[in-house]
Amino acid sequence: MTNAVLYAVRDYLPADETAWLRCHVLAFLDTSYYDSVERSKPAIAVAGFELVATAPSGELVGMLDVAVDGESATIETVAVHPDHRAHGVGRTLLQEALRRLAALGLTVLDAWTRDDPDALRWYRSNGFTEGEHYLHVYADFYADTAEPDRAIGGRRARLRPIKVFLHGDLEDEAAMREEFGRVHVCRRFVREIRTQVSG
Repeated sequence: MTNAVLYAVRDYLPADETAWLRCHVLAFLDTSYYDSVERSKPAIAVAGFELVATAPSGELVGMLDVAVDGESATIETVAVHPDHRAHGVGRTLLQEALRRLAALGLTVLDAWTRDDPDALRWYRSNGFTEGEHYLHVYADFYADTAEPDRAIGGRRARLRPIKVFLHGDLEDEAAMREEFGRVHVCRRFVREIRTQVSG
């Protein structure tokens, strides 16, 4: 993390969209979110802020979007370009987000993620604790032709499911893993936001 000082954090600008999309795809390509491809940057549905990290060259190498809904704050997206991982980019983005949230008087920041070891390690090493869980189940005709039919229990006339994305209870994990080739545990992480005392 000695290189963390080389990265600048600033607010996302509309001109960053193409770089944001490229970084997003590359950051998620080797994770369980590998198919999370956007054609345009998703807007935060409620109030919040969008941060980006840039390398000394000006290249956008990380992003962190936070939604703020009343007294609740949630990380919507956090990602670091693969070539810039393990250099403190994510931590630097998180520190700026925590500073802004503390200034707003918020006390808790949460995030939902799947069972990728690197992501779990990052959240844990940055002070988040794990809480709620549920399943993300994919039923994909191209992985197993019978999966979508099993997932929705039959067909409507002239409609054939090809991909189905479902939420399930954690208690059904073993059964879901027997039936479907792609099952992820979706995990909620929570971190307290410490207000900064001046003086």
